[in-house]
Amino acid sequence: MRPEQLGVWQSLDRLGYGNARHVARRAEALGYDTFWYPESALSESFVTGTTLLGWLERMKVGSSIANIYARDPMSAGNGVRTLNALNDGRFTLGLGVSHAPMVQGMRGHVYEKPLPAMRMYLEAIYAGQHKLGQPTALPIMLGALGPKMLKLSGELAQGALPYNVTPDHTAYARSVLGPERRLVVEQKVALIGDAAEARRLARAELSRYMTLPNYRNNWLRIGFTEADVDGQGSDRFMDGMVAWGDADMIRRRIQEHLDAGADQVAIQPIADPGALEKGDVSAIEDALAALAPTMA
Repeated sequence: MRPEQLGVWQSLDRLGYGNARHVARRAEALGYDTFWYPESALSESFVTGTTLLGWLERMKVGSSIANIYARDPMSAGNGVRTLNALNDGRFTLGLGVSHAPMVQGMRGHVYEKPLPAMRMYLEAIYAGQHKLGQPTALPIMLGALGPKMLKLSGELAQGALPYNVTPDHTAYARSVLGPERRLVVEQKVALIGDAAEARRLARAELSRYMTLPNYRNNWLRIGFTEADVDGQGSDRFMDGMVAWGDADMIRRRIQEHLDAGADQVAIQPIADPGALEKGDVSAIEDALAALAPTMA
């Protein structure tokens, strides 16, 4: 696989920032194209992006995703424009509507209807840049799952950043976006041959997503059942969300996304939570090395 087809997705605060720097630089040395990162309850998206751009010399950086409720539209527009001006155009701003518990429960905002909220936010970004006399064609992509947000990604952004999806969803996303917009999908991976252990790690990783309506609704839409996503989740669901096995088995899943229309697959190696708490990121590093792109 070519370097531009492979990215890395990791949460810096979960790794610990010292380990995160090491992992990011290792990913760059291995030839991955972009380092994608989330915005969590413990981190701020533009600070994280600025830090990563400083750590890395060549690798691109992208938020996946920055919460629209965390900053006003002018701040977002100014942020993405300034970061690119200072860093050779290496930054992509991925935006998302997040989830009601994070917006209302943690931030104290009112969680608006996702589609109109995102549309108004994007239009305000572009209007603000226009008033400042700045270019409005900014490298912005959307965290999109359903048909309406995917359509908006093709209308008012440069593309979409689906998360927790299957190759079937990738094919659907491409059909909605059309051929001109960029499509980058996240794929969790585990370089583990034992099915029981792989599924144990998958459940530990996915449990925090399985109660969130935005993800559940999309999983049901793409063919999983309530039984698949209730409780601890079915083995079928775990295998659908996490590509596990040897490097060749995982590459086949990545290739399925590419064949379905993804421009890039951002792999997220998962690790035992206990190991991460102890600062052990060897499982992540091993997976990155095994799945590294073919260097030109």
